[in-house]
Amino acid sequence: MQTMISFDKEIDTRGLNCPLPVLRAKKALAEMASGQVLKIVATDPGSFRDFKAFAKQTGNELLAQETVDREFVHYLKRR
Repeated sequence: MQTMISFDKEIDTRGLNCPLPVLRAKKALAEMASGQVLKIVATDPGSFRDFKAFAKQTGNELLAQETVDREFVHYLKRR
């Protein structure tokens, strides 16, 4: 079941491995306003762990993580 979270921007990091999805997310978040939500679509299974650590380190809020058709979807809220 897919989470219905409204987001302001989506980035596609399919096919990229650690640390590229996190780096792309960091760059995208830098261009966003506080409180906006970024959706990241990844294929790297390690991205679940990576985004948990990234949120903890940066203070951005990890709203949700889910697996949809062998893809990993993450929602980060800009601090």
